[in-house]
Amino acid sequence: MRDDELLRYSRHLLLDEIGVEGQQRIRAARVLIVGAGGLGSPAALYLASAGVGQLTLADGDEVDLSNLQRQILHRAGSVGTAKALSGKAELATLNPDVVVAALTQRLQGEALTSAIAAADVILDCCDNFATRQAINRACVQLKKPLVSGAAIRFSGQLAVFDLRRDGVPCYECLFPDGDEVDPPRCATTGVFAPLTGVIGALQAAEALRLIVGCGASAEPGFGRLLRYDALNLEWKSSRFARDPHCPVCGD
Repeated sequence: MRDDELLRYSRHLLLDEIGVEGQQRIRAARVLIVGAGGLGSPAALYLASAGVGQLTLADGDEVDLSNLQRQILHRAGSVGTAKALSGKAELATLNPDVVVAALTQRLQGEALTSAIAAADVILDCCDNFATRQAINRACVQLKKPLVSGAAIRFSGQLAVFDLRRDGVPCYECLFPDGDEVDPPRCATTGVFAPLTGVIGALQAAEALRLIVGCGASAEPGFGRLLRYDALNLEWKSSRFARDPHCPVCGD
């Protein structure tokens, strides 16, 4: 590591669970963030500041004035710009050592599979159920770890799915396809701005733990749904198991 890197990441290097070796793993990592909005914004900022070597931002939308209440990756001057391009420009000013790729279309089909295949960790920061299910299917197929987050009104949730391990559940086990055909959206129901920051930051934290290999092996986060009530400052954790009849990962 260069001298300026040793200084920049010195607070990580002081942590026994990370150190130089862990920081080098972070620098070599490739992370795909699907959705550069409320969740993807804080996740991308923390991963870039932590020194992740390559970030891919995938988002088919443009920055809208209504996004700026919570999507902290974007600025007023970026209204009308593709979110992936706006995010790439902002991350370049934050940490020029991070290579950022911008995908300005909604990922689906072969494009989604290819993007997931090229990444070490995938963050699901999108806002629609169909894309979440497609991401999960590709992650199961390619055995890629997935960090899923969601936020609506004052409620947030987080779950980690690492399909590199045998016997762990996937997203479909928790939320079967078809159970929520028309989920609520921020545009119609609203969302508390800091809530997206809390969940997005947790997604970044879980991604870094997967990359470094710290903590997760001692206390697995797999098979656990973490829920946050921002209105009453309450956390709840629920365990769930793999469904042997799951059409995606089941027997």
